[in-house]
Amino acid sequence: MPHYPADMDDLAATIRALPVMAGPQLRFDPATAPGEPTELFRAWFAEAVAQGVAEPQVMHLSTADAAGRPSGRVVLLRDVTAEGWVFTARSTSRKGRELAANPAAALTFYWPGIGRQVRVGGTVQPASPRRSAADSLARPQYARIPDLAGPESEPLADLGELARAYEAARARLDADPDAVAPDHTVYVLAHDEVEFFHGSPDRRHVRLHYWREPAGWSTTLLWP
Repeated sequence: MPHYPADMDDLAATIRALPVMAGPQLRFDPATAPGEPTELFRAWFAEAVAQGVAEPQVMHLSTADAAGRPSGRVVLLRDVTAEGWVFTARSTSRKGRELAANPAAALTFYWPGIGRQVRVGGTVQPASPRRSAADSLARPQYARIPDLAGPESEPLADLGELARAYEAARARLDADPDAVAPDHTVYVLAHDEVEFFHGSPDRRHVRLHYWREPAGWSTTLLWP
């Protein structure tokens, strides 16, 4: 049996004792929020970077299959444009297959240390093969190797098989730097709702919800 420190015997008590929102408290007045949510996200993202939040581009992507069974994983934000929120994935992976069957998806950013999170909901569409190929070619070689090495999310015999596949993919890229995995895909989530959560140690959290209407964006505050 694995041995745990004495203070970890009661996991629930350990969790309750952990500090929450103990970092610097930034200011946020929802009355001054812009009319379009991506503008506020860019401002919050810049503050996260300025405050030294580790990897603020990391986000949780939630998808669901055709039957509605959800799944989630962490991916990287690539950009936020007028189209929506941009990320990449392999179309043959589990998330790619789920997005093909059910394009509704959600993104969640959590920036510990400054007590903020952002939730984004909408519909995901793949970009053109040309745009996806260009994105792949713009990435460093180490980031392209997994796409060419093997089928993501499928069973793996052992780590030796993985090492051999990576070496083969590296050799392929050395011989053909323009090689692109056909399933490397740029996805864009067209947002129809965004929620900004500004946490407070006294639990008087500020939640500002944007939702899209035919005439434009509307906002409301939400109870914590």
